[in-house]
Amino acid sequence: MIICMNGRMHLSLKEEIFKMSLQVEKKEHNMAVLTIEVGADKLDEAIEKAYRKQKNSISIPGFRKGKVPRQMIERMYGKGIFYEEAADILIPDSYSDTLESNKDLEVVSQPKIDVVQIEQGKPFIFTAEVALKPDVTLGQYKGVEVPKVDTEVTEADIDAALKAEQEKNSRTVKTEDKIVKADDIITLDFEGFIDGKPFKGGKSENYPLTIGSGSFIPGFEEQLIGAEVDKEQEVKVTFPEDYTNDEVKGKDAVFMCLVHSISRREIPELNDEFASNISDFETLDEYKADLTKKLQEEKTADAKKRKENDAMDKAIENSEMDIPQPMIDLQVRQTIEDFARRMQQQGLSLEQYMQFTGMDENKLREQAEPEALKRIQSSLVLEAIVKAENIETSDERVEEEIKKMAESYKIELEKFKDYISDDERAQIKKDLAMQDALTLVADQAVETDDVRDSSAEESDNA
Repeated sequence: MIICMNGRMHLSLKEEIFKMSLQVEKKEHNMAVLTIEVGADKLDEAIEKAYRKQKNSISIPGFRKGKVPRQMIERMYGKGIFYEEAADILIPDSYSDTLESNKDLEVVSQPKIDVVQIEQGKPFIFTAEVALKPDVTLGQYKGVEVPKVDTEVTEADIDAALKAEQEKNSRTVKTEDKIVKADDIITLDFEGFIDGKPFKGGKSENYPLTIGSGSFIPGFEEQLIGAEVDKEQEVKVTFPEDYTNDEVKGKDAVFMCLVHSISRREIPELNDEFASNISDFETLDEYKADLTKKLQEEKTADAKKRKENDAMDKAIENSEMDIPQPMIDLQVRQTIEDFARRMQQQGLSLEQYMQFTGMDENKLREQAEPEALKRIQSSLVLEAIVKAENIETSDERVEEEIKKMAESYKIELEKFKDYISDDERAQIKKDLAMQDALTLVADQAVETDDVRDSSAEESDNA
């Protein structure tokens, strides 16, 4: 209710109670406790919604289902019967509205909710423990030293690429050989026993296995080398202590195996015919020349990426920031979800991946945390550099980026623009500015004589 006095508008005491308020208590390591108070009228509305949602499932003698008055239910079961459901109704919107109204609060974690007060006729009060985006104190990010990356394409590089193409174009041919050799592809039956008893998941029939692939636990595949077709072979192994199946981990097992067939890869000969079959070139020399050009382009692009990574590593190392653990936990979860989606695209669920690799959720999180931390550090430092260097992205450049995105998705530009929200457009603008910051750091980095091989297998993360 609004009361006008002397031409000025004032909120009545009752209206003040109905308002939503916020108190912020900042803790160590960029953690904070938000105390959110919602007006008593909003709580009453939520309780009424909870009643309407639950009334059809509540039975009281003398009343038909769904027809029991709220007051009767509260008299029989207590006024708190609808409190939990009411809190579930109130908290999500109240929390999101609070963050929307307080843009300076940059929350970077999922909230840990605790209800402080819930009682009819009184304001609803709850707390949300959250992580706040940390400040960054930049150190040196211009002129940092990075190892020079070798981009020379060697004969070994070309030979390795040719061999990979041969293997990619190989075919599997069933052989009449009766003895299993390394790299053979076999089909077999197996059944595992521990203390003379079979165990769950230890049996399969007509299982395809490439010897040397490392698909099975250590020692299993090696013991099949020399096995004879249609002759039972005993394989003795010990399950690793960290194996995911508690029933078998750390235990000795005996597998009875029976190989049914042996196949081998037939590698095509490296000649002009091979080149013409897999490319638009008539001769092997022409194909090799084109392959060399592509390898050079790949090495150059890889060198650029590695220089960016190395320069960012130094910029991060020279900066100071206190990253709260819940922020890392959220990024870990997102990293695992991204990985799961990639696995799904390959026809493999995350559960199957963990089963095949002997991983569990804790190990997966532990493995993902360094990458998640690096992503957070990179993002925070680049945002700080954008601010320090006053880097701005023009609307024209954003339009160009949106056009590229539409072309990549093969969607008409105007239709694609309809799909992009203002927040997404702002994110594109921010990402372009951060890319400019990364380019600045890399371009001004000083390459040293500590040469780094661009073909080395390393796990660099931008």
